[in-house]
Amino acid sequence: MILIITAGVVALLGTLIGTRIFIGFLVRRGYGQFVRDDGPKTHGSKRGTPTMGGAVIVGSALIAYALAHLLNWERPSYSGLLLIGLLVACGALGFIDDWTKIRQQRSLGLTGRGKLIGQLLIGLAFGIAALNFPNTYGETPASQAISFTRDIDWLRLPVVAAVIWMTLLIIASSNAVNLTDGVDGLATGALTMVFGAYVLISIWQRNQWCRPGSTASPMCYQVR
Repeated sequence: MILIITAGVVALLGTLIGTRIFIGFLVRRGYGQFVRDDGPKTHGSKRGTPTMGGAVIVGSALIAYALAHLLNWERPSYSGLLLIGLLVACGALGFIDDWTKIRQQRSLGLTGRGKLIGQLLIGLAFGIAALNFPNTYGETPASQAISFTRDIDWLRLPVVAAVIWMTLLIIASSNAVNLTDGVDGLATGALTMVFGAYVLISIWQRNQWCRPGSTASPMCYQVR
């Protein structure tokens, strides 16, 4: 728990400090948001707003994750690396989108089709990888079982359906954040509530976790 808190603090400080430095760099270089001339006049205030801030967030998360494992002398789990890979892949897609706007000096980056193809490839790669590479207990990072608080073993999706479902979740989540950020200009408020909910879910799952084959408590179950 101490290492988790340490990683969280490092990621937070890295984001706060790194964002300030990164904004200064973007302003000096003249890298900012382009606004269409035929758009609403109220959007003119957004012209030149620094962009690509997600690079700082992703970078801080990577540093915090690596630091926590170094301090604990623990090798990263495959599940952890898979999620980090998903974060980096989605972040890279967003970076390419923003960089395209800057390079071509237009308000639109990648085309809708280009973004969707990128998200589709990322989702499929994640879904396939998540159902492979079992750990020492024979558990893969993701499960085909439908679950509420624990997996329902007799209610399982076929492999293809599970991969498609995970791909849809990734595409939907990515676009939901993008649209929310575009509507109010800052998705932080909405994401804070979502992340807070996942923190509570993670704490609950961790408290209910028991190793496969353990009979320490009838209430515990395997948590992926």
